[in-house]
Amino acid sequence: MTLAVVCRAILGWAAIIAVIATALFVAAGSSYLQYRTPVYVAAGFAGVVALCLLLVQPLLATGMLPGLPLRAGRRVHRWTGVALVLAVAMHVAGLGIASPPDMLDALTFTAPTLFSVFGVVAMWALVAAALLAGVRKRRSLRPQAWRLAHCTAAAVVVVGSVAHAMLIEGTMGSVSKTLLCALVIGSSALTAARLRPWAGAWRAWPGQARK
Repeated sequence: MTLAVVCRAILGWAAIIAVIATALFVAAGSSYLQYRTPVYVAAGFAGVVALCLLLVQPLLATGMLPGLPLRAGRRVHRWTGVALVLAVAMHVAGLGIASPPDMLDALTFTAPTLFSVFGVVAMWALVAAALLAGVRKRRSLRPQAWRLAHCTAAAVVVVGSVAHAMLIEGTMGSVSKTLLCALVIGSSALTAARLRPWAGAWRAWPGQARK
């Protein structure tokens, strides 16, 4: 490994860590946390952590994180996927404990706030992506069809989560939140362009290969 490669890896990881640390630091110092219960605070931070994980998830899947080989990156991708599911579960459960009526309205799509709709859609898309990841080795879908389905669910997670975060006036600062959301969209778009999950997916879908 050359010195230039090492320097690029260090700078890349430093930039990612700086963006994530800034988002967490700004959220920790937010005035919105005053007079909030510990459960509400924990739920809010779980949501911030989930958004931060969405930044690295796509990059791990394609080996684009500096200094991390593709195979190792995909192995970490699986574990960060588990962490993402747990963070969202903690976010939803904590807010449900802090305000059961509001959570019930959100889950039944009767909440008057648009960010609730985006959040719930992103949550169910994450469930779908996780289930697809769980059945991958069972070969119920051909690899191309599975990749398209998984990437489509992941795209809904990203778009829904970014819209959810941007519409909320909460603990995340507007500048750090906008930067993080822009990077999440950028990393996902870059991953989609590299993976091209749509390539050959129609022919690989069950029933199409026989036509």
